[in-house]
Amino acid sequence: MFSRPFALLAVSRLRNHGTRVNVGYKLPSVVNVKVYTTENKLSNIMKKAILIILALAASFGFGFAYKTIITKQSNDQQKMKKVTGIGGIFFKCKDPNKMRDWYKTNLGLNTNQYGTVFEWHQGADSTKKGFTQWSPFAEKTKYFEPSTKDFMINYRVENIETLVAELKKNGVTIVDSIETFDYGKFVHIIDVEGNKVELWEPNDIEYEKLGKKLGSKTTK
Repeated sequence: MFSRPFALLAVSRLRNHGTRVNVGYKLPSVVNVKVYTTENKLSNIMKKAILIILALAASFGFGFAYKTIITKQSNDQQKMKKVTGIGGIFFKCKDPNKMRDWYKTNLGLNTNQYGTVFEWHQGADSTKKGFTQWSPFAEKTKYFEPSTKDFMINYRVENIETLVAELKKNGVTIVDSIETFDYGKFVHIIDVEGNKVELWEPNDIEYEKLGKKLGSKTTK
């Protein structure tokens, strides 16, 4: 018996000589099976490669988005709690008028009925001015209540609404509601030792306009 390749060759030669040959032999399907199997393997490999690429892309995208969110939250938190400087120093004394005169005569402060305003330039932007109010108060003033201390510090802040919301979450005592004026926003809080603290989000341009309108000179 011929092996299959040789049998196919013999049939081909007989047909070339005009001989009718009836052979009940079919080409083997093994070739088609091998091709199909190879295509399947290649297809599966491509699918796996695509899935890996998509997974890596998704992982990278998620990591980038997470980092962006964390960075934004960190930046927001820093802005939320930022004090930019001292906005005012207020203290009690027996005779505010005498105190203002003494500081004017001996230390050269340009005082008025409220005290004096120190004028300076902001460190973050030296083209912008900043102001700090210095004011002596009468001994019986109620401005420092509910604190019983003889002084109160005013801090310049940014984003006062967001800051107050965060302070409330931290259990800080908020004395009053935020008040808005042309020259800024104000609110009062109590610190850990019972001192009343004034927070001021300033509008320095309007504050300077007010001082000029009152005819006040700043201390530089």
